[in-house]
Amino acid sequence: MNPNVIMTCAITGAGDTADKNPNVPVTPKQIAADCIAAAKAGASVAHIHVRDPETGGISHSTEHFREVMERVREADTDIVMNITAGGGGDWIPDAVDPTRGGPGTDMQTPAERHAPVGELLPELCTLDCGSLNFGDMVYINTADWLREHARLVQAAGVKPELECFDLGHVWFARQLQKEGLLDGDPLFQLCLGIPWGAEADTETMLAMRNKLPENANWAAFGIGRHQMPMVAQAMLLGGHVRVGLEDNLYLSKGVPATNAGLVEKACGIIDNLGGRVMTPAETRAHLKLRDPKTGQTVTGGEA
Repeated sequence: MNPNVIMTCAITGAGDTADKNPNVPVTPKQIAADCIAAAKAGASVAHIHVRDPETGGISHSTEHFREVMERVREADTDIVMNITAGGGGDWIPDAVDPTRGGPGTDMQTPAERHAPVGELLPELCTLDCGSLNFGDMVYINTADWLREHARLVQAAGVKPELECFDLGHVWFARQLQKEGLLDGDPLFQLCLGIPWGAEADTETMLAMRNKLPENANWAAFGIGRHQMPMVAQAMLLGGHVRVGLEDNLYLSKGVPATNAGLVEKACGIIDNLGGRVMTPAETRAHLKLRDPKTGQTVTGGEA
């Protein structure tokens, strides 16, 4: 069991969820406010996407990310910031000509995906470690794209969170490490329950955990009703956890959640299992992240 747990709150994704729960933040101001609320509720890390403030849909705007980052950094509540760099990989076959991308297709090059990270230099950013049948669409991230993206993240001095949606993604992340494209102890996020990737159950989490490098830090999450069971399971298997409205819209059946409410519920699970949630400062030291105030890597003082 892991008694000292890093808790990530995934504030808002890119999915069509804003109409399903009025608490899903859309504007940069709302997203930043939820980062701060999650921190006050006990979260160690805020993982952020940004949305088009007018439509609530996907946005890759560096300026939207900048506004979120600045609002959070100016607050008196500390939290580690983790920017998504996995957008711009959605391919949906056209209904008339399935050899072409249809409405909803959203593709970016590795350099375009990396642009907000390279300019804003958060402590963490995601690196999605492969392609996937993601529901009815295909998320595209080829091996050479990943290598290029990993080099960009490495050159920026930002620590990548290696998002793995299936067992083969763990395999490729180990290959990135073998090729020298990952610095220090790698950080993995095991993403469970998304059709048609890794299932959200104990056997799958354990299989993926057992394939991680010996020096890896890791976390896991489940989507929807699997969110809280996977909090307990990840902690019991020695990992860290993630909750938030990106992955789950409900606090209980039929009850719309807030990000702070999900963090509080997960904190209760961790506390009842005999653990504690690490502070943002402890998280930076444990993962050897760059301090946003000094720009220096934080070492020592681990929980």
